[in-house]
Amino acid sequence: MSHTEFYRTRRLPPYLFAEINAMKADARARGEDIIDLGMGNPDLPTPQHIVDKLKEAVDDKSTHRYSVSRGITGLRRAHAAYYKRRFGVNIDPESETIVTLGSKEGLANLAQAITAPGDVILSPNPSYPIHPYGFMIAGASVRHMPLGPDYDFMKELAHAVQHSVPSPSAVILCYPSNPTAEVVDLAFYREVVDFCRKKGIWILSDLAYAEIYFDGNPPPSILEIPEAREIAVEFTSMSKTYSMAGWRVGFAAGNKDLIAALARVKSYLDYGAFTPIQVAAVAALNGPQDCVKLHRDTYRARRDVLIAGLGAAGWPVPSPKATMFAWAPLPADFMEMGSMEFAKLLMEHAKVAVSPGAGFGEYGEGYVRIGLVENEQRIRQAIRNIKKFMSEKDKHIASWRAKNS
Repeated sequence: MSHTEFYRTRRLPPYLFAEINAMKADARARGEDIIDLGMGNPDLPTPQHIVDKLKEAVDDKSTHRYSVSRGITGLRRAHAAYYKRRFGVNIDPESETIVTLGSKEGLANLAQAITAPGDVILSPNPSYPIHPYGFMIAGASVRHMPLGPDYDFMKELAHAVQHSVPSPSAVILCYPSNPTAEVVDLAFYREVVDFCRKKGIWILSDLAYAEIYFDGNPPPSILEIPEAREIAVEFTSMSKTYSMAGWRVGFAAGNKDLIAALARVKSYLDYGAFTPIQVAAVAALNGPQDCVKLHRDTYRARRDVLIAGLGAAGWPVPSPKATMFAWAPLPADFMEMGSMEFAKLLMEHAKVAVSPGAGFGEYGEGYVRIGLVENEQRIRQAIRNIKKFMSEKDKHIASWRAKNS
């Protein structure tokens, strides 16, 4: 029997990054030096005081037993304290926050908790894949809303609600956005909250990049809108802020009913993260925050090197205001081939891996996502390779056309 006969896996499309990942693995197996700016996998080490706390907690044998599915009390309190000092928002650590195994797990399990087959969910497009597919796995019908500078989000939201049967039960937000790096202000959240309250729509906000911002004010939380607590839950993560991606610690905070639903599902599925990891996460949130600024400054410096270098190479790319990504429109001469073919050419001839925009949804076509996940020296090497690639673009385009004629 084929796995494609299973209901839930049958609903998932082929993983569009798989071909790029396979090319990357094959090239490295041949000894080629591929500069990987594809996956958003932080290369900065976890700060030492957090690692030291993990080691200390591991040495305490009492921490080796099952943990708590909702997260240890100290960590929920630390997360509530973070919301207070960062956003001025009071969160009840007992009923309005829960620890997740990264924000990705929290989103997927909340989808399982609140979704019935046939429910309509509104998801931006392009988007981080778990946003639509977490709900697809849960049996929902996902309606995609185009996202980007050419679209008015509120108009797209109103249009989607008007033309959805049944009426949507939830909408997903992600700002600062992965993959587009778009940022919004509190006025935007106010408008969305007012609209969704009137329509009876839950809001799931992904704020994973809250602390990776470069220009202007720090990104706000939707929970700064007091009425958001009636309909919204927000996901945050330790992965990018503290370079703890592999530790798998995140949070959901907000509406008590949504938090209770997530807690109930998680109580059947897991016992929470390893207690020493949670103890170390407490040390991260409650300890010195110099490391957060250091990470932010590092990504900003990398951004500036990347954007200036690509511009000089003949590939103008907008400078992201936040996140660890640049959302880069394909160079005009390569637009006809699409993001997947362009990414493959870049891998083959420039030895640089990027993520094709089509992998984030149909409205991501025409772009690639470039991660700020290598040091400045490696980014400069990538730029040199790309500059040479661009200088030979006529040859590469002609070769591609010949293969596809």
